[in-house]
Amino acid sequence: MNFTTLSEHDSEIKKINDQEEQRQQETITLIPSENYASLAVREACSSVLMNKYSEGYPNARYYPGNVYVDALETLAQTRALELFNLNQAEWKVNVQAHSGSPANLAIYKALLKKNNVALGMSLSHGGHLTHGHTATASGMFFNFQQYGLNDQEKIDFKQIEDLIKQHKPKLIMCGATAYSRTLDFEKFHALAQQANAYLVADISHIAGLVATDMHPSPFPYADVVMTTTHKTLRGPRAALIFARNDLIGKINKAIIPGLQGGPHNHTIAAMAVALKECMEPEFKQYARQIVKNAQTLAQELQKNYRVVSGGTDNHLFVVDFSNKNFSGTEAEQRLEQVGILANRNTIPKDTKPFFPSGIRIGTPAVTTRKMGEKEMKEIAEYIHDALIQRDPEVTRQAVQELALAFPPPM
Repeated sequence: MNFTTLSEHDSEIKKINDQEEQRQQETITLIPSENYASLAVREACSSVLMNKYSEGYPNARYYPGNVYVDALETLAQTRALELFNLNQAEWKVNVQAHSGSPANLAIYKALLKKNNVALGMSLSHGGHLTHGHTATASGMFFNFQQYGLNDQEKIDFKQIEDLIKQHKPKLIMCGATAYSRTLDFEKFHALAQQANAYLVADISHIAGLVATDMHPSPFPYADVVMTTTHKTLRGPRAALIFARNDLIGKINKAIIPGLQGGPHNHTIAAMAVALKECMEPEFKQYARQIVKNAQTLAQELQKNYRVVSGGTDNHLFVVDFSNKNFSGTEAEQRLEQVGILANRNTIPKDTKPFFPSGIRIGTPAVTTRKMGEKEMKEIAEYIHDALIQRDPEVTRQAVQELALAFPPPM
């Protein structure tokens, strides 16, 4: 077999890749769960490490030839703990989870028995599918009870307390995928102690903010903390599971042999590169700018639209169109027509999950492109123009000009 480059060997895939690169350059991404990895992260992700099968853990593999993979995985673990200022005498980390959904499932498998009760945030109120929705394995195999937001659109701790009294949960999941306010981990901890339950924090969205003190940390309060690495951490698509020392053995067994086989070593390498980048001084400035950009964009959009919970403390927010003549789905489509990507999203008490009333907007990706508050004001204007369908072609050209003026790392 003649081993050649992609350009020489597969012109069809090369063409698709080039088209996707151009799309990313010419559009503005406001999807909170997307970001741009650096060239160094992408180089590691395409390295020769993908050729090695490494089932097991450092110094306990089922295959020979893993001396360098052991060194890699140990380094990734060290960097993960260092980024969040964790004492290795108290915390350990599993770096092998392929993404956030199986990572959460592994946590449940490790800490719960089938049909044990757990609490998770309702999807329509800002929680994630894997926090107990019945369409997922988390809701099928475990007895999740859902909590949501109160009338002020903040987490309803009174409801959580009532659920604890009624159901006596073994695990409480805190964290969200579309909640724009600060998470009170200390209050969650007090309720978990009251229930004698494990407290698990899913910080997949806010990990980069937690690492830079732009959001309170869950680590003083939680038993287990999970985060993906491709959102505010700007790494590859993967996940980290941090656990206190007495629980890490259960977590490791739940990953392998419980759910996965061999780890993706090239992805672990890319993750380790991203974690090192996150420890650079510039990353703290980046995280601070993410929040400034989100708050500016929300404030500008509030001139014409309602934002759920009245604003944002972090990197995202949800815009409510329930009082408009178009749905979140239609809003998503109108925005994509002009080159702006923001995903449709439920608002609290939505009754049509496939045709929700809102869109979710976030600023990690545009901040990576070095856009600031000035550009957020421009984007807010383009969003409004697109939603009311004012000169779509003119708006599309303006969006493309702005995007090309702030290129992502390619």
